[in-house]
Amino acid sequence: MLSRLARPAAATLRRGLATTAQNNAKVAVLGASGGIGQPLSLLLKNSPLVSRLNLYDIAHTPGVAADLSHIETRANVKGFLGPEQLPESLKGCDVVVIPAGVPRKPGMTRDDLFNTNASIVATLTSACAKHCPEAMICIISNPVNSTIPITSEVFKKHGVYNPNRIFGVTTLDIVRANTFVAELKGLDPARVSVPVIGGHAGKTIIPLISQCTPKVDFPQDQLEKLTGRIQEAGTEVVKAKAGAGSATLSMAYAGARFVFSLVDAMNGKEGVIECAFVRSEETESPYFSTPLLLGKNGIEKNLGIGKISPFEEKMVAEAMSELKASIKKGEEFAKNFK
Repeated sequence: MLSRLARPAAATLRRGLATTAQNNAKVAVLGASGGIGQPLSLLLKNSPLVSRLNLYDIAHTPGVAADLSHIETRANVKGFLGPEQLPESLKGCDVVVIPAGVPRKPGMTRDDLFNTNASIVATLTSACAKHCPEAMICIISNPVNSTIPITSEVFKKHGVYNPNRIFGVTTLDIVRANTFVAELKGLDPARVSVPVIGGHAGKTIIPLISQCTPKVDFPQDQLEKLTGRIQEAGTEVVKAKAGAGSATLSMAYAGARFVFSLVDAMNGKEGVIECAFVRSEETESPYFSTPLLLGKNGIEKNLGIGKISPFEEKMVAEAMSELKASIKKGEEFAKNFK
C-alpha cells in the first residue's frame, strides 16, 4: 500500500527550501525560545514556503527573533513575549506549531511530563481556538498521546473543533526508523521510507518494517532489536545528553519536515503523505497515527494501516491499553481545565 508513499525524509525537508508558486504561509511557533523551538524556527526561516514567522514564548523571544531576522531569506520574523502578546502572535496564522513545554530528563517517561505540559498545551491551544480557529495545529509537546486529546477537547469547548486540522507530530519516529534501517542495510537514508503507526511513546510506537520502501528483510531477533531501538530512541538521546535535555535537533528537523509537507499540501500539491497522531476510526483507539493524505484543508484521507505482519499485528494489540489510558487521561484533564 505504501510503496507509492511518501517522499523520503530528506527530500521533504529540501522541499522546504524549494520555491513554490504559493509560498505565503504564516506560521507561529509557540515555545520558540526552547531547545526545539530555536532550531525549528531556524529551519522555518530558511524556507521560501514561509512568508511570516511569529515566535512566541514566555522568555527570550525578542532576542531569538532579532537573531533570526538577520538571515537573508524572505520570511518576516516577529517575536512575541508573554501571555499578553499571545493573541497577537496567532492572528492570521495558517499553521501553528507547538513545541512548548519541559523536556525529559534521565529516568523520566513522557508521561512524567504530563502535569506541566498538559497545562501549557491547554492554555496555548485555548488561545489558538480563540484567535486562529481555522489554522492547522501541530503539537510536538509530550506526551503527544495525551496532548492531542487535550487539544481536541479544548477546541470542542470553544465550538471550533475540526479533527482534520489537529496533528500530533510523530515524524521523528519515522525519521529515526528510516535512519536506523538505512544504517543496518547500507542504504541512503534519504531513499528509505518506513511508516510508523500507533502513538508516540514506548511500545505505542509501531514501525511497519514490512511496509518499508525499498523492501527490506531482517531475521526476527534483529527485527525485534531494531523495533526496540526505534521505540526507545528518545530515551537513548535523553541518556546521552546526561540531564541536559532530550531530542531537540532531530525533533526540530522532523517538525520542519511535517510543516513543509502540510504547507505543500495546503498549496495544492497532490499526493503528500505523512503519518501523524490524529482522531481516528482505524482501530478501537479513538486517536491513532497512520499515513494520512494531506490536502488544502488538512487531512484529506486517512490511508489506514494496510497489510501488516503478524509481529506488527501483535504490537498494535499490545499498544491499545496504554494508548487508551493516555487518551483518557488527556480528555479528563481538558474537561477539568479552567
